[in-house]
Amino acid sequence: MGEECFATQLIDGDGAFNVEGLERFIRAVHLADCGLSYAVVSIMGPQSSGKSTLLNHLFKTNFREMDAFKGRSQTTKGIWIAKGIGIEPCTIVMDLEGTDSRERGEDDTTFEKQISLFALAISDIVMINMWCHDIGREQAANRPLLKTVFQVMMRLFSPRKTTLLFVIRDKTKTPMKYLEPVLREDIQKIWSSISKPEAHKETALSEFFNVEVTALPSYEEKEEQFKEQVAQLRQRFFNSIAPGGLAGDRRGVIPGSAFSFSAQQIWAVIRENKDLDLPAHKVMVATVRCEEIANEKLGRLASDENWLELKTAVQSGRVAGFGRKLSCILDFYLSEYDMEAAYFDEGVRTAKREQLESGALNYVHSTFTAMLGHLRSKALEKFKNDLEQSLKSGKAFAAAVRDCTRASLLEFDRGLEDVTVEQADWDASKVRDKLRRDIDSYAASVRTAKLAKLKASSESKLTEALAGPVESLLEAAGDDTWASIRNLYRRETEKAVSDFTSSLSGFELEQATHDTMIQNLEEFARGVIEKKARDEAGKVLIHTKDRFSTVFNHDKDSIPRVWTGKEDIRAITKEARSAALKLLAVFAAIRLDDKPDKIENALSSSLLEQGPVSQSRSIEASTDLLASSTWEEIPPRNTLITPVQCKSIWRQFKSETEYTITQAISAQEAHRRSSNWLPPPWAIVAIAILGFNEFMMLLRNPVYILGLFLLFIVSYAVVLQFNILEEFRHGMLSGLLALSARFLPTVMNILRKLADEGHKYYQPPQPPRPAPPIDAPSFRSRSQGQPPLSSNPAPDSHSSSSSPASPTLNSS
Repeated sequence: MGEECFATQLIDGDGAFNVEGLERFIRAVHLADCGLSYAVVSIMGPQSSGKSTLLNHLFKTNFREMDAFKGRSQTTKGIWIAKGIGIEPCTIVMDLEGTDSRERGEDDTTFEKQISLFALAISDIVMINMWCHDIGREQAANRPLLKTVFQVMMRLFSPRKTTLLFVIRDKTKTPMKYLEPVLREDIQKIWSSISKPEAHKETALSEFFNVEVTALPSYEEKEEQFKEQVAQLRQRFFNSIAPGGLAGDRRGVIPGSAFSFSAQQIWAVIRENKDLDLPAHKVMVATVRCEEIANEKLGRLASDENWLELKTAVQSGRVAGFGRKLSCILDFYLSEYDMEAAYFDEGVRTAKREQLESGALNYVHSTFTAMLGHLRSKALEKFKNDLEQSLKSGKAFAAAVRDCTRASLLEFDRGLEDVTVEQADWDASKVRDKLRRDIDSYAASVRTAKLAKLKASSESKLTEALAGPVESLLEAAGDDTWASIRNLYRRETEKAVSDFTSSLSGFELEQATHDTMIQNLEEFARGVIEKKARDEAGKVLIHTKDRFSTVFNHDKDSIPRVWTGKEDIRAITKEARSAALKLLAVFAAIRLDDKPDKIENALSSSLLEQGPVSQSRSIEASTDLLASSTWEEIPPRNTLITPVQCKSIWRQFKSETEYTITQAISAQEAHRRSSNWLPPPWAIVAIAILGFNEFMMLLRNPVYILGLFLLFIVSYAVVLQFNILEEFRHGMLSGLLALSARFLPTVMNILRKLADEGHKYYQPPQPPRPAPPIDAPSFRSRSQGQPPLSSNPAPDSHSSSSSPASPTLNSS
């Protein structure tokens, strides 16, 4: 199958540009792949001058030719385009509508001028087909047309280097050496006669046009000769764009991929007759086409599988070799852009490449930023782990932070080398600075936590070392209580400060911070003592009562007192109150500053009982001493109990301890009464004298002595049974009342037993029954003279006695 020319109408007779047809043509002939290696050849000339026939023989195209047998008429309308067959490089052939046509008429020459100007603007080689016998003529030689086209071309475009190939048809006997100078002279006259821009007033024709002349015999009369010479002419179009070829010095060539757009824009400018020079048009074409290429590459980058895979991987975590992979992806699309835009204007191409590179980098920058975030997170995590391990190994905090920070930043810098993109000069200093700030912030938080832990530990040890001993010292308050507390405070504080200072040495704190923390620790120790003192001062009434009770109820050997009546309760009370008052004086104020005070003297002179006379003399002084809310020489912040509060507490103390004193006095009186149960000595002597005869009678009669002895035994048993001595311990009246309450039930019980015994002797005889077993409780009750647990008496039972009188009755 042979090569096709793909002939297509580019512009119809009404001037409509066939965009879709041109696009199909470009795709069919693969013009976009040619770059700058292609040539555009067009032909213009009078109608029916054999233009299409010449092109078909010259380039193997299939343009429609005029049928001579049907008459001479317009065959080609507008512009047709086709590809030359078998010619290298790719040659695009344009067949223009003929000029001076009968169909257009004399007044409709605008379209002829427009398509001629289009051919000059877009073609590398313009073939001007003319009859040999028209040389030297005005209209037939297209001189007015060329003049108008040249002039408009100079106004609308800056002329490009174009080859004008004059093809003389139906050559006559006139030699070419005479015909060619005429044509060149005519062209020079046309060039000289047109109005040019100021920049080109003195520019020679050769700067913009190469003029070539060739002649061909008549196709109708000398067909074979015509074909031979056409074949020779065809050879001139091979490698036409090479140096020395027909279009070897052309300029401002548009790449094949932009041919369609350029042709459309040129035709639009010609139709609208707008001012536009060729360099600006070239830049415009390059701008549009390069931008299209750049956008196409950017779009392909957005859907590239490798890029999407890399982007997804970055979202999940750090990707090894990120910079190298991304650089390869970007380089691939930038290289493709360079290849496709290589033939466009260099300035525009470079600018659009920069825009493409900038757009691509902006597109992938977020992923790069995410990678930096992974690097920063990894470096920060490394710092945290390294710092934790360093601290566990016992390394000093400040040194550990420095070493770990250095290692973490080095890790980040190494990772940054791996993610660096060759095409970008992105600055990662902000991320590195943020990493440094994060490290400093974390180190500061760890340091704060460590210092807080050290502080809490020191405070806990201080609290444990001070709270309990201080409480114990205050409870055992004495003259040297606060001196002991001060010694304890200094000793424990110095020890805690020493340990705390040693622990702080590894943190390398500023001196001011170090001094502040030591001062805070000392203040905390003082606060522990003050708090404990205030807590105990809130229970001062309980402590004073306990102190009073201890001194009052115990002797100097701490043995509980027995109130026998020999003790001096007044002296003991005074001693106990003095001890309580001393304790109140200890609790009245905090004395950590080792300054003397007069609190104890003021309390003693004001609150202790001094006797009637001295007390009356000191009423005024006492009132003055305690009628205040502050102590002399004691700062208000160190005051625990104000003088007024001491007075109130002492009053309540005395009120609540009076009962103890009263109980002691009552116990002495009771003891004294219980010790005086014998009659006075004189009564004993009188009884002995007056009862001498009776005593002698008892001695002479042993029966009386035996009866008295039995009476004594019974009386002693009754005393023990009723616990008479214990009942009379609290007084005669209370003893009599207690015994009377128990006497009547006992008598009634004895009478009931006697009645039961009497009833037993008068009952009729009954057959004997086996005696019930005696349980242990009943036996024990009988042996102890108490009633048995069973309360069901039987007529023949011997265990019915339930009172102490029963044994007496049985024995009688």
